[in-house]
Amino acid sequence: MVSSTAASAAARTAASGTASTAGPAGTIDLLVVGAGPAGCAAALRALQLRPRTRVVLLDAADFPRDKACGDGIAPHGLDVLRALGVPDAAAGFTPVDRMRLRAPGGAQVATPCPRANYVVPRKIFDARLVAAARARGAVLRRERVRSVAAGGGAGEPVVVNGHLRARVVIGADGANSATRRALGIGPNPPEALAIAVRGYADAPSADRPPEQLIEMTDEGWPAYAWSFPIGDGRANIGYGMLRSKLDELHGGGDGGGRAVLHGTLARMLADQPAYPGTLRAHHLPLSTWRPRQPDGPVLLAGDAASLINPLTGEGIYYALLSGSLAGQTAVTAAPGAAGAVYRHALERELGRHLRHTTLLAGLAGRHRTLMDAAVAAASHRTELFDTLLEIGLGRGTIPAASLARLAVRKLVAGWR
Repeated sequence: MVSSTAASAAARTAASGTASTAGPAGTIDLLVVGAGPAGCAAALRALQLRPRTRVVLLDAADFPRDKACGDGIAPHGLDVLRALGVPDAAAGFTPVDRMRLRAPGGAQVATPCPRANYVVPRKIFDARLVAAARARGAVLRRERVRSVAAGGGAGEPVVVNGHLRARVVIGADGANSATRRALGIGPNPPEALAIAVRGYADAPSADRPPEQLIEMTDEGWPAYAWSFPIGDGRANIGYGMLRSKLDELHGGGDGGGRAVLHGTLARMLADQPAYPGTLRAHHLPLSTWRPRQPDGPVLLAGDAASLINPLTGEGIYYALLSGSLAGQTAVTAAPGAAGAVYRHALERELGRHLRHTTLLAGLAGRHRTLMDAAVAAASHRTELFDTLLEIGLGRGTIPAASLARLAVRKLVAGWR
């Protein structure tokens, strides 16, 4: 267990630049590229199973550092962290146990969630995870990764940046993953890549219980704005849509895209103007287009593996779960077999869920009325609302009867 105080102290040490390096020359057991949630979960799991493993975390940033994100931490992610021995990642933050969904057609549902969510700024959340990993024995090294070269033969190490040698490398370096590019895997196409802008603002007035708001819009559908109260008088606000839809709306050029994102956010959350200087954009590679994990000793986790829920943009739970699975594989499988073992582990844990979210995202994207009907029905049926939350925030699946109806709808749509 790592207390919040210890996490803060270790995070300050990391930020001061006094973090140790990889130590004596030699081959590192596990080198993790990226010290966000996926990378830290990988380090924590590897060291939980094999405490003497030499684990090095590489990141281009000092911690604590800001990260553009909705900051929402679903209970499923906290379950993973508790299993990794980190029970207090959200300590000190107020649980939010209500969610309000507004569909483009006006239907809405506002009801308590089966389990509370948290809103923890990534500047704090990620620093706590880094501190936990370092307390477990991982070494944090500040270094930008520019090259990853797998060995040409069995048993040869992976070479990172030309001078770091590792038995296994985990690429947990986000949407623009250098590790992924080194494997010859390109970025997601625009129709499977979302772009969002995030800011901070005053939380709504306290005339009702705190709730997470997701408000969908016709403009550029599928698209939505959000407002997530942190509990300290502020809220994380933002607006996101598909990159392909943004390109259609502004006709090319980053300046036009920024104007669409900022303008739509300001219009949809007019009572919550963003604090100056807090608006930042970020890409979300959606799980509707996932690269096949290659065989061998280089693994991809989190955003680098396009593990972002296409319905909600949730990625932290996927990052923690996939990172944990990758870390486990790194210390239990032979390096040459690691890719295949990890690929099967991901399929076992998330395969059916990801296929169902892909189906729903495709249908909802073509038929906006499907989302209107789902939200309207959820306002009267608690069990449907709970199912939607599990699919959007965890690894829930579509009930068999509903799946059959959706499959028929998809088949009919394909004939048109």
